[in-house]
Amino acid sequence: MGKVRWCEFDKDGYRHVEEIHKVVVYRFSIGDVDDPYLYAAEPLYQWEKSDSGQFVMKHAIEPPVWRTHTDSYNYGYQCVIVAELEKKKLVEFYLKWGNPDGSSKIW
Repeated sequence: MGKVRWCEFDKDGYRHVEEIHKVVVYRFSIGDVDDPYLYAAEPLYQWEKSDSGQFVMKHAIEPPVWRTHTDSYNYGYQCVIVAELEKKKLVEFYLKWGNPDGSSKIW
């Protein structure tokens, strides 16, 4: 699980607290290639068209970002998409598509 931030606001005379979680919503690997950004384009595009990608694009606080890291164990690259989601939407995401990090913890 990533970072958690919160914001407080007044609504209908009550104080509300909203948790916003920064989590990995998709993870994939690519081999040892000359240009990892070029080879990552196709899986990123396919994910964005998928049901889980559409859900994240619609409900993310800010547009999701993707990062590439070297994977020395497999001699390639690990790519992740990171998004900030409200707690209720994150739980809905995990119930529909599971946790891409492989852990069974929701929070």
